[in-house]
Amino acid sequence: MTGLLRLNHIKRLWPFYLLAAPGILYFIVFHYVPMWGLLLAFKDFSPFIGIWDSPWVGLEHFRDFFSTNDFWLLLKNTLLLSFYNLIVFFPVTILLAIMLSELRFSLFKRVSQTIVYLPHFLSWVVIYGITISFFGPSGVINHVLEDWFGGSANFLISNDWFRPLVVFQAIWKDAGWGTIIFLAALAGINPELYEAAKVDGANRFQNIWHITLPSLKSTIVILLLLRLGSSLDSNFMQIFLMTNSLNLDVSNVFDLYVYHVGLEQFNYSFGITVGMFKSVVSLILVLAANYAARWMGEDGIF
Repeated sequence: MTGLLRLNHIKRLWPFYLLAAPGILYFIVFHYVPMWGLLLAFKDFSPFIGIWDSPWVGLEHFRDFFSTNDFWLLLKNTLLLSFYNLIVFFPVTILLAIMLSELRFSLFKRVSQTIVYLPHFLSWVVIYGITISFFGPSGVINHVLEDWFGGSANFLISNDWFRPLVVFQAIWKDAGWGTIIFLAALAGINPELYEAAKVDGANRFQNIWHITLPSLKSTIVILLLLRLGSSLDSNFMQIFLMTNSLNLDVSNVFDLYVYHVGLEQFNYSFGITVGMFKSVVSLILVLAANYAARWMGEDGIF
């Protein structure tokens, strides 16, 4: 009986299942099927003898990875970049979404949204070129510093400036795009709440504090949980372009390490070991954060 009900349900909603099919197929092909390759983390893989014939080594790669001198440096650099993005980039998207929603002149609002969305469609190579134009040795910023203060700064090779520049790039490129979900959540707020607050004499800032932000709370929690799931993931292309031999002490993160060890040195098993470690830690962080959110009375992601 249950099977018949499910079949009738699918027949009735088959157009929606058809629309969802490409997305489901994408995740199956590119996210679930490749998971069998995690076997390589427990093998000494050689492309000449294949995956199945490569000898098993158990947890040897994990022991080598945790005992390497680079492990704690990689962990520190990755977590610091994630932390800076979390405390700077994430609040900026919320603030920008609220600012856009508060615009009353519709033409100016549409133009502003278009302008802040545009950088998202630029490649990181273009963003890096713009960064060099402003912060390079002969860039705009150094010209200004020389004219005003008689000196210059080595922004692109400085350990102190690497993380601020990376976060600034992320904000400039993707903060506008990150406002889309928040703007959709803001559009669902009951306008009668603002009208009632206006009758009570609330000003615009009081409306934001007592109505807008509480209404965004569930959306903020869900997006925060999803961001925690990728806390050990860095934007490889951005980091790769911004890294050089002089700032490697702060720019060497897990993704860059996987590229150098796994691809350049052809140590595929070791590279997959690092990637598997990242995935397990990210899963633990999401589960813990989701449990904490539900314990505090918020809706988690599951």
